[in-house]
This record gives sequence, C-alpha cells and structure tokens, in this order.
Amino acid sequence: MSEFQIGNLFYLVLLGAAVTMWFIAQNRNSLGRTLQHAMVWGLIFLGVVAAVGLWSDIRSTVLPQQSVLAEQGQIKLPRAPDGHYYLTADVNGHPTRFVVDTGATEIVLSAEDARAAGIADDDLIFSGRAYSANGPVATAPVTLESLAVGPIEDRNLRAWVNEGEMNISLLGMSYLQRYDRIEITDGALVLTR
Repeated sequence: MSEFQIGNLFYLVLLGAAVTMWFIAQNRNSLGRTLQHAMVWGLIFLGVVAAVGLWSDIRSTVLPQQSVLAEQGQIKLPRAPDGHYYLTADVNGHPTRFVVDTGATEIVLSAEDARAAGIADDDLIFSGRAYSANGPVATAPVTLESLAVGPIEDRNLRAWVNEGEMNISLLGMSYLQRYDRIEITDGALVLTR
C-alpha cells in the first residue's frame, strides 16, 4: 500500500468511527432496536456488494454466451433458459440473433433484421410462400453476401425475408447442413466443421 492509500484508509476508519459514535449517542434510548436495523442494513449492503462482485458469474449462468473455437472449426451454443439454442452471427457485417430451428428448411430473416443487414425493402419481391405454425406467409428470396460466426464465414448464401411478424430470425437446415457434425452434449448444441 502506498502512503496515500494508507492515509485514505486511516481517514475512512476515523470517519466511520465518528459516524458510529454519533449514531450510538443519538440512539442510546433505543439502542437494541437501532442495532437490529443497523444489522439488517449491513446485511443488505453486504448482499449488494456480493452480487456486484459475482455479477459476471451470475450473468454467465443466467445468460450463457456462445463460444467459437476457431482452430477446431466449432461453435458451442448453450441452451437458453427457454430451452432453445440461439446464435449471433454477422449478416453482411451486422450482428443478427437467430434461433437455431431444425424444423425450418431455410435461413429466414425478419424484415427488421433484413433492413439492418442492408437489404432494402424496395429490392424485395414477395413471390414465395412458407407455411409456419401461424399459417402461410409471403417470403422474398435474397442472397446474403456473408454470414459469419467469428472466423467461420460463409458467402453468397440463399435466404428468405419473411413478410409477416417475426420476433427473431431463424437459422434453418440449409445453414446447419454446412457442418459435418451437429450434437447436443452437456446442455449445449455443438456445431463442428
């Protein structure tokens, strides 16, 4: 510890002692009840300090993140609390969140994600039809310049833009079949090239 830090520590201890003495003097008639309240607030303070200190561990448990092992050509997607697997990929250089959907045949972008990836609404021709759980929807074919997950990149991919309401884009089998192995192990979906 430097002299400056020792001086600061001494000042804080002295200030804490003065506040404690003032607190005791002001509440000497109901000291038992006041000490109970002080202990409760002290425990709340310690709980907040512990939560802040452990926040990165808590966040990784509650919201696990995908990992890319480039040298192994592997992407590991932890199962989300809702039971699905989500992948964030750069579509034409823009980060886009997908739900991995083995029930979907193609890559399907929401209209919002398509715009964010630089696909103009005027360029879309909704000539296709897809059948979802909510019934038929119009789709427009597009070609994605790139879809990258870390260093793993695919170029000139065929995809579809959904005209209907979609909360999240879908990563279907046309993308997943580019991997040699797809497995679920230890609560994670592992894609290996």
